[in-house]
Amino acid sequence: MSTSIAERFTPRLQERQHQHLYRTRALVTSPQQPIMQINGLTVVNFSSNDYLGLANSSAIKDALITELNSTLSGVGAGAAHLVTGHHLHHHLLEDELADWLGTERALLFSTGYMANLAVQQTLMQAGDVIIGDKLNHASLVDGAHASSAEFKRYPHNDMAALERRLQAAAQQHASCTGQALIVTDGVFSMDGDIAPLKTIQTLAQTYQAWLMVDDAHGFGALGQNGKGSFEHLGLTPDANTILVGTLGKAFGTSGAFVAGSQVLIESLIQFARPYIYTTAMSQLNAAASRAALKQVQAAQVSRETLAQHIRQFRQGAQALGLTLIDSPSAIQPILLGDAHTALAWSEQLKQRGFWVGAIRPPTVPQGQARLRVTLCSTHTTAQIEALLAAFCDILAQQKTTFTQ
Repeated sequence: MSTSIAERFTPRLQERQHQHLYRTRALVTSPQQPIMQINGLTVVNFSSNDYLGLANSSAIKDALITELNSTLSGVGAGAAHLVTGHHLHHHLLEDELADWLGTERALLFSTGYMANLAVQQTLMQAGDVIIGDKLNHASLVDGAHASSAEFKRYPHNDMAALERRLQAAAQQHASCTGQALIVTDGVFSMDGDIAPLKTIQTLAQTYQAWLMVDDAHGFGALGQNGKGSFEHLGLTPDANTILVGTLGKAFGTSGAFVAGSQVLIESLIQFARPYIYTTAMSQLNAAASRAALKQVQAAQVSRETLAQHIRQFRQGAQALGLTLIDSPSAIQPILLGDAHTALAWSEQLKQRGFWVGAIRPPTVPQGQARLRVTLCSTHTTAQIEALLAAFCDILAQQKTTFTQ
């Protein structure tokens, strides 16, 4: 018997509300920066991935204005890359990203989600196996499911479990041509910790597996030159490593890229459906991203300031007795357990002038709801101290309520 959309989804929506898991969109009416207008409130924003403060960069805006006044570009790309949508700024940005990362080539995508779908769907075939970290981003999980390969997972950063998966894959493929691909975030988006890439790289080479690293939260923010998790850990990707990065976080623009070997990139151009069958990103965004890349390359001082902010926040939060995850990145989750508590704390912070998002299942596992504090180089030490003071007030209020 058929049902209406309302009949199918109304009970599910009601259940999500009852479980304190209902999500709403906040309305922003100001540029992305530390002090923002969100839902009509003036708040200090601690929920942005704009790690280097480039989303409102005057240099990037100037590059856009220059491009708008140029006769070389219009507003939209007009077509897919393989039709007439591959403009000069797209081409130059790809070359500049590859030069920066030391890879043979790079390829632009409209979103990181599309990039992660494209890589796994294209590279992995029936008889292959994808082995992913349990806490990989949803786009990596969906990309694995979209491929024809078998999909296996290992507990978060558990290298012994990863090796067992690789051993099983090697035994299974001993008499055939199946290929293993290890897939991991560089910096995990909800925990903020960094994958043990040195061990993962060694295991990949030992078991002749390919390695795919989504370093969306590492590029720009980590490493002496902003090259992300590999540089931060003193490592160099090899020829069978696929790097995925986004431009919408530390770069302050939008879109994504895949970087790696010549054969990798050419294979994606020829066979990746999420690349072939979509209109290219605006050439204006590509021009802005070229300007952003220059800013990222010259942002050593901003990265050091960000590192200082991370140390300041962690020391203060630990002194208050807040439950942190061992994260060296700009993502600093405060574990609270249940969704109701996370929402309540987030609301209390808003009332004190701070915007910190409550992260709840299914984004994180049951019982691990949290506040996700994200730090940017453009925050001030005074703003971070004020946030810590707000946490102190909430803890004191909670203690008073408990003892009454």
